[in-house]
Parts: sequence; structure tokens; C-alpha cells
Amino acid sequence: MLPFAYRVFQTIVQEHTFYRAAQTLNVTPSAISHSVNQLEKELGFPLFIRNRTGVELTPDGQTVLPLIQAIINAEDRLQQAAANINGMNAGSVRMGAFSSVCINWIPPIIRQFKQDFPQIAINVEQADFSSIAAAVKTGRLDLGFSALPVSEKLTVLPLVKDEIYCITPTDFIPANRTTVTAADRTTVTAADLVDQNFILQRGDYDKDTKAALDHYQIRPNALRFSIDDQSILAMVEAGMGMGILPELALERVSGNVNVYPFDTKFFRTICLVVNSEQAKAPSTAKMIAAITDYVTAKYPDKVLAHPHVG
Repeated sequence: MLPFAYRVFQTIVQEHTFYRAAQTLNVTPSAISHSVNQLEKELGFPLFIRNRTGVELTPDGQTVLPLIQAIINAEDRLQQAAANINGMNAGSVRMGAFSSVCINWIPPIIRQFKQDFPQIAINVEQADFSSIAAAVKTGRLDLGFSALPVSEKLTVLPLVKDEIYCITPTDFIPANRTTVTAADRTTVTAADLVDQNFILQRGDYDKDTKAALDHYQIRPNALRFSIDDQSILAMVEAGMGMGILPELALERVSGNVNVYPFDTKFFRTICLVVNSEQAKAPSTAKMIAAITDYVTAKYPDKVLAHPHVG
């Protein structure tokens, strides 16, 4: 069975303080300290550095983190396999998702998954692309949604291509607009973007959005940053600049703005990133199947793959 000290180590890394780790594990802070001291004694080096905000891993602690996480994940897979053999369909799934997936995809996916597998616990963490990939790589998350390209060495499953649009105030008129409504799909061209300011999400700027901005030679000093998609729309509506948002991000946010395609099409490719070891866990395999089934049903003409992992 898994040494309790490994669970303590994992929980401290997640909670960043001994006190919160004790609350999560429902033990006393002294029990947490004792467990850490014993583990450090066995390993022969300190694992944590205390600071004013909590604790952080030492360099040696960073080195052993993926090894201890792999042991914990293997134990969890063993317990899941035993539960499945006994007909319980138990286990857990830890997944990461960025904002627009959290809003638009996660609720219906989890709703159906809980109907099919009520005994499997689900934990969802919202983060940016790179943070999700890094957490999946270490095994802290089993799988996550990201966007290509993915630099981490992970199993990558492309899902759909998500077109990127230009968001403008309602009084903006593209140079090649021929009708009085935005629904005519008039495109935005380079001439329309001269001397315009753009409001972006900083976390997405380095990938697909940057490709569009570079194509149209938008100056860095013309960029402003906001915290989320809805804030971008509010700032565009107030006339503070233009926005660049993918189609999925526009599904459940609203504002009195116009949405135009660019004359050169840009896309982000939404994908799943999966830890190859965790993909062997029955609960993770079931979630991957549920996600790909959902995407295939929702986007029958846009889905990129029908993968099977595990």
C-alpha cells in the first residue's frame, strides 16, 4: 500500500502550506510535519523551504516530485483496476481546461459522464495552455485541454480547429463592407487594422492570436490586455479597441459588438494532452472516450480525429 508520507508530500505541493494540507487530509498539522520529517530523513535531503506565504519545493524536492507523483498515480490505477474487476466502476479523473472549454464543453461532458459513471470522482482545474500541459506531464493532472503546438512530451489528440475572429465596436465599418449588417460575413483586411488598438488575453497572446497580429504587422504598443473573454467584449463595446477571439470563446459571452472574419483565416487547434501512464487508468480512458464522443457529436464536420487511447 502507498506510504502516507507520499500523499502528504503531494497534498503540500498542491495546497502550498502544511496547515491547508492538514485540513485536506483531515489530520493535525503536527502529523503533517512529522510525516515530512520522516520522509526527508529517509531520502536524506530537505524537500520544502518555508517562506512568508507558505512552503515551496527545494531543488531536490522538484527532482523527486514527478517520481513520487508517478508512484501515487500507479497506486490509484491499481485501486481503479481492482474496483472495475469488482464491478464498481470507481476511480477519479483530474483534468485541466482553459476558460472557453470550461464554460462551453465541461458542463455537458461532466453531466453525461456522471450519469454513466456515478462512482468516478471528477476534479477540474482551470488554467492556461502551458500550465495544463506541465501539470499533465508531471502526472498531477491526468489529462487536459490545450492548443497546438504542445512542447511537452505527451500524448496529443487533436480535436477541432477553432476559427479566430476580429471583434469590433458596432460603429466600425470595414472598408470592403457592402451591406448594412455584420451578418454578411464581410472580412476585415489589413487596411482596417491600421492604427487600431487591440485588447487581448495575455495567456493566449503567444500562440494563435500572435500569428494573426504578426500577419497584419500590428505594433506591440497597440496591445492592451484584459483578464477574460467577457472583459474583452466589454472593453470593445466601450470603444477602447478591437478584440481577437476564437469561435468557441464567443458561444456563451455577449456584448454589443460586431464579429468579422479576417480576410486571411486563422485557427487554433484545440487538443487533448494526456499523460501516457495515466491513460492506462480505466477512469481516464473512460473520460477520453466521453470527450471525443462529445466533440464528434457537436462538431461532426469539424472534428479532426476519432482517437482511442489506452
